[in-house]
Amino acid sequence: MNTKEKIIATAIKVFNEKGYSAVNLKELAQTLGISRGNLTYHFNNKQDLLEAIVEEMWKKLAKEKEKTLQVPSFENMHNQTRLYLKFQKEYAFVFLDTHVQNHPIIKDQFKIMIEKTIADFHTMIAMGIQVGTVKEETIPGTYRSLALSVWMVSFYWLSQQTTRDKTNPKGGESIIWGLILPHLTEKGITGFKKFFGSAYDEKVGEPFNVDQYAFIKF
Repeated sequence: MNTKEKIIATAIKVFNEKGYSAVNLKELAQTLGISRGNLTYHFNNKQDLLEAIVEEMWKKLAKEKEKTLQVPSFENMHNQTRLYLKFQKEYAFVFLDTHVQNHPIIKDQFKIMIEKTIADFHTMIAMGIQVGTVKEETIPGTYRSLALSVWMVSFYWLSQQTTRDKTNPKGGESIIWGLILPHLTEKGITGFKKFFGSAYDEKVGEPFNVDQYAFIKF
């Protein structure tokens, strides 16, 4: 690594551990073992540093997305979900801090990514209905809500884990498939099992205990 790359890598690590707002350039320079002047030679201020980090994040995300199938399929959705969850861990401070997310250099790009992700899922559902792997929508709005829910689980997964102090080895994937599976046809279930193996859908989470709710009529 050259000095600039080392600064970016260390900044990401420190921001992830302490939060973007909690660290100033002097503290970051001390962590790096360099002078503040040496740090500001490469980055005039924290905003310049944040911009460099975000630019790196988008480039890496785009490069990784190129490796996934660019077709409206459940396989592609699954791979992209894993990719987003991976980047949440790598750039945790971005996804955990709403102030960072709403920063002018990030907000618009995030919005574009979010809207495209939701639109891609709409396309995937439509394609699934056409080829017979997804059931027809019976209640208007169900699938738009499903697309939004899948995005929210993906985007806020790290945030809810941090808030609830919970961990899930499948990283939210099982939650997403728990939302999708009830809408698959027999053909869709067959394709799902072929892709993942029959063991995956036998338990996407802890069984729901209905006994305690037996007295509720609706």
